[in-house]
Amino acid sequence: MNTQDLIRIGVPAGEAVHLAHEFIRNFMAQGGVGAQLEGEVTKIVAEPAAYFADELRAPFAQALSRPAYVPRAEPAPWRQWGADLDANAVQQMANACVLPVAVAGALMPDAHLGYGLPIGGVLATDNAVIPYAVGVDIACRMKLSVYDLKANSIPGQKDRLANLLESETRFGMGAEFKQPRNHEVMDEDWSITGVTNRLKDKAWSQLGTSGSGNHFVEFGAFTVTDDQAYELQAAGNGGLRAGEYLALLSHSGSRGTGAQVCDLYSKRAMARHDDLPKELKHLAWLSLDEEDGQEYWAAMNLMGRYAAANHGVIHKYIAKKLGADVILDIENHHNFAWKERHVVNGKEREVIVHRKGATPAGSGVLGIIPGSMATAGFVVRGKGQPESLHSASHGAGRVMSRSKALQSFTWSGVKKQLAAAGVELLSAGLDENPGVYKDIHTVMAAQTDLVDVLGKFEPRLVKMAPAGEKAED
Repeated sequence: MNTQDLIRIGVPAGEAVHLAHEFIRNFMAQGGVGAQLEGEVTKIVAEPAAYFADELRAPFAQALSRPAYVPRAEPAPWRQWGADLDANAVQQMANACVLPVAVAGALMPDAHLGYGLPIGGVLATDNAVIPYAVGVDIACRMKLSVYDLKANSIPGQKDRLANLLESETRFGMGAEFKQPRNHEVMDEDWSITGVTNRLKDKAWSQLGTSGSGNHFVEFGAFTVTDDQAYELQAAGNGGLRAGEYLALLSHSGSRGTGAQVCDLYSKRAMARHDDLPKELKHLAWLSLDEEDGQEYWAAMNLMGRYAAANHGVIHKYIAKKLGADVILDIENHHNFAWKERHVVNGKEREVIVHRKGATPAGSGVLGIIPGSMATAGFVVRGKGQPESLHSASHGAGRVMSRSKALQSFTWSGVKKQLAAAGVELLSAGLDENPGVYKDIHTVMAAQTDLVDVLGKFEPRLVKMAPAGEKAED
């Protein structure tokens, strides 16, 4: 039976049709007779409640009994940090909080327009995951390695450091290594979903690569004061003293495989919820009680481990060739969803917290918030602010689109700005120049109740994808 046959006998379009097809596949796999299909489906459509206890038929029957999309009577509680935020991003956050699965939300001071949930948006849901609220670049991540070398060694080693950036990662949308690099993540079970199984070899060839868009790998100076060094030692990072150190900072995610996972499961979510208003279609969700939701959750978590491995490989190879010891190692995901317990409206409950371009900032949790290629980034410690759902910004945040950036800036002006900041740029597109980002100091000032600053990273040698590459951030 095809979709038109199902609609003809009374199956509503959207989630019910999707689960009808799932029932048909399972029915046939269990030895059902094709000639009986229409009669079976017709009986379920006529009296769904009679099949709620039937393991094979229950998901389809329950979908038939669910009402069409009905927004929350009252929006889920949410709060924003920062002033003069993009009005479209604010509206996207408000839209997300009327979803029937929404529990609470927060909007970070680096917020700007995204698909469905804004970049800088945090959304807690009830037993449901929203692929586009995680993002296309699943588990995009920051990693910082601070070495036992002084920052004043950078000027005399620029050529050597530049060669390390050129040789130990790859930039560009299809970037890969001809000789794949090794990491135990590739020994995991990639057959947990069809898409991860199919793309395992591609993922392996891209292990240790950085992609395009706002992704970067850069050497810089990491500065820490006596008080900050003490706090980092107290957090388990012993051995660091006040001073300026050579450091490596990287930003990238799960590459093409993560993008394919997002594409597949966001389409399935939208097919299940095709009754959503146009402005909410990218907020379609998957229940974690259903097969698609469980598959996406497993794939997302594998992409999280893969993204961490991506950074781990880059940092391992660079440290080895640099011949230096790492004395501080910090990393964190954004573009991810976590099962967490939070107090909402006075009651503690388990929720799914989506952080799309937002940094985890639970009490005592360390993270990294970068600025731009010419401005500082910061090591931070979360304060566990309940209303932010234990979150903070993931960067400075864009103030304009890529197309507008190309119309608004010239390389001659950007190069003067970089020179004044002491930054040497190896490669990047004009649409990633510092002028397309908010002032990182203003962003940090807007979230002093979310994080404490425990160190500063200042870029000195920056590599991004060359101009003309399609952005995949």
